Order: sequence, then C-alpha cells, then structure tokens
Amino acid sequence: MKRPPDGTPSPNMAVQFLLRSWLEGLVRQKVQETVIQAAQEQVQGAAEQAEAAAVQACDVGVVFALGIESGGLEDLLCGTVTTQGDGFSLRQGLLGDRRIAVVLAGAGRARAAKAAEALITGHAPQWVLSAGFAGGLDARLRRYDLLLADHVLDMGGNQWTIDMQTDPAALAAAPHVHVGRLLTADHVVRTPDEKQSLGRQYHALAVDMETFAVAEVCRRHRARFLAVRVVNDPADEELPHDVEHLLAQRSGAARLGAALGAIWRRPASLKDMMKLKEHALVASDRLAKFLAGLFEQLAPR
Repeated sequence: MKRPPDGTPSPNMAVQFLLRSWLEGLVRQKVQETVIQAAQEQVQGAAEQAEAAAVQACDVGVVFALGIESGGLEDLLCGTVTTQGDGFSLRQGLLGDRRIAVVLAGAGRARAAKAAEALITGHAPQWVLSAGFAGGLDARLRRYDLLLADHVLDMGGNQWTIDMQTDPAALAAAPHVHVGRLLTADHVVRTPDEKQSLGRQYHALAVDMETFAVAEVCRRHRARFLAVRVVNDPADEELPHDVEHLLAQRSGAARLGAALGAIWRRPASLKDMMKLKEHALVASDRLAKFLAGLFEQLAPR
C-alpha cells in the first residue's frame, strides 16, 4: 500500500482503519450484550425458581366463595401467605404438616371456575374441595349439619358423580353428617317454598351457587374432587331479601356499603344481618373442624 509523499496514511488505509475500528467496537458491543443478556437470564431464572419455591404445591386446595365461610379454617392454619389473583385471593398455610391452599373466589359459578382453574394450574393440589355454606332443601338437614356430596348437579340437568375415595360409611355415621346430592343454582334460593320444590325436583339435600363449576374444572384437569357444605339456612327458613344483593358485591367494602344501604332502607334488616353473622360464625367453625379431620384422610402422613 503506497503512502503519500508526506508520510500520512492514504485515504484507502484510513477507511480500512476506521472500518476495522468500527468492527472491533461492534464485536466488543455484541460480546458485552451477550454477557449482559446471559446474566439477566440467570438472574431471572433464579427469581423464577425462588418464586416457584415460595408458591409451593399444596396437599389440599379449598375453594370458598366468601371469607365468612373460610374464616374457621383459616384460623387453624399457621404461616399463612396471601396472594391476590384476578378477582380472587389465595391464602396458603400449614395445618400440622399438610400444606393447605384456601381460595376466596366470590359468589357464583363464573368466579368459582376462574379461582379453581388458577388453584389447579398454580398449586397442583392433590385434592380440590368446594366448601362453604349451603341452603337446606330437605327437612332432615338442620342448621350446622354437614353434607358430603356424592353427586353434584345444576338446574340445567347436568350432573357429575363424585368418586369418593374416603370412607363414606364412616363419615355418614358421624353425627349430623349426610351423604347425598348437592344442587348448584344460579341465584340465591331464599324461600322455604322454593327450597322444598327444588329438593323434590332434583332429589337434592342442599343447594349452593359454586360447586358444580368447581367440579367441571376438576373434571377437565382430572383433579381429585370433593364437595363439603355446612347448612347455614335450613329448608324451612327464609333468607332476608338483601342477601342476594350483598353476595353480588365483589369486595368487602362494596358489601359493607350494600349492607349500610339495606339498613338505611329497612332498619329491621340490621337484626337480620346480626343473626346471619352469628349463625355464619358457628357454621364456619363447624365446617373447619370437619375439614381438618377430612384432610387427614385425604393426605395421610
């Protein structure tokens, strides 16, 4: 390569020098980017592993509609960790050495299905339970009696048979425990006339608003499923008009506002709500004790 007489680099050499410098810089940049990306992926992988370890698979997952239903069971759990989902919350804790996940889905089939889906895909429980309160459809079930469903059905005539791998005879022999059909309705069944009519039509012992949806999700995922309900309002008792409006609210604050509005419109509803709360607390504790014993059968150690 010839140089100009004054010894300065030729234009071609200058271009080659600049090109080589640019390429070397580009290589250094790509190397740096590769190293940084690898480090970021390593950090992200470690974070995902830590997150997966924190959200552990559980032995039993229980889908409730409301906190007033799950409160008795949550009181028995230790080391509870709460996470928020899309319209539901999940609380995970220990009952003895069994890991239990409690999902508060909200009332109704759509919310229950969404929460059950998240529970199964995110926590892989050995068993999924639909639990909470139910209205009695048969006079044999009194307040605070328990129903372990062997069939769940909806008002459209769809039905699932539950393969109970527990000992139903032993459970049925327990005081105030019944084994039978559970109906899922699309509205709050309030009056004695409607309760008894549905009981005769569907040959069901009790009614709720969520179980059939949870059973469908479990069937789709091939997850083992049970339904346990405690009777909070027997067949001969009428629920207050305000109950369905309260259940439709998506948050505690909204339910409080709806309750205050009901009291403003009808002051006597305060007495009704206080009675409902008293019954609900007793029912929740009764349900929790039964579930704790059931978990020992479902996840033996």
